[in-house]
Amino acid sequence: MTSDLPFLLEPSELEGILGQTDLLVIDIGDTDAYEKERIPGSVHVDYLDIVSGAVPTSGTLPPVENLQDVFSRIGLTRDKHVVAYDSEGNGRASRLLWTLDVLAHPRTSLLNGGFTAWRNEGYPVESSPPPSIDRSNYPVRVNGKAQADKSYILSNLENSNIGLLDARSQMEYEGFDVRAMRGGHIPGARNINWLDTIDTTRNNRFKSADELLQMLHQQGITPDKEIITYCQTHHRSSHSYAMLKSLGYDRIRGYAGSWSEWGNSTETPIE
Repeated sequence: MTSDLPFLLEPSELEGILGQTDLLVIDIGDTDAYEKERIPGSVHVDYLDIVSGAVPTSGTLPPVENLQDVFSRIGLTRDKHVVAYDSEGNGRASRLLWTLDVLAHPRTSLLNGGFTAWRNEGYPVESSPPPSIDRSNYPVRVNGKAQADKSYILSNLENSNIGLLDARSQMEYEGFDVRAMRGGHIPGARNINWLDTIDTTRNNRFKSADELLQMLHQQGITPDKEIITYCQTHHRSSHSYAMLKSLGYDRIRGYAGSWSEWGNSTETPIE
């Protein structure tokens, strides 16, 4: 059974449970790459199906009904433990798992290192035509505690019990790389580039818990606070959200509007 799986799952742990009926492995990488090779039995979700694509806030969530259709198409039911992966640093996979947190899905895991670790370390791959899928009727429930919106952040800018984690590059954070109407960062936010949390020497796994906790504590991102993660479109910051979750932070939210909303608004303060 998958009831005792950790949130951050190693390839060796996943290999031993492939094929279990209460497991659903989701590939959210490139579609062509998925069709060529994948983790055996995995199903595919297109990243563009779990974001709105609306200009300029392309990373906001699509309507709940759209998400219900996406997860019904892959046969997801609420009793299944989802393991997500991609081959691009696990930002997409993390965004998928954050979305499932928003939908209050009970059990999820992130494959540490994604398909990069899986393939490079010799675990089995499937290259035959993808499996056929029986559609489900995925019931949607919404967990508001996994999300933060602009008004929530505005009302809590002076709240010392809430921390903001900006996952963008330092140049974006400091306002030199401007990707919206205005550059800079949300007042009080601390910056940890999501790429700095990835260990490329270990096939794109997260860095060790000790390394990550040291980085976070140096920036005042501590477990006693509620932490809100953001970037430009809540892709990179979904990875940061997953990092915090893997470390046991239990009050975390993702800001889907991120800088594409905040930096394009005339009513939001910036630093």
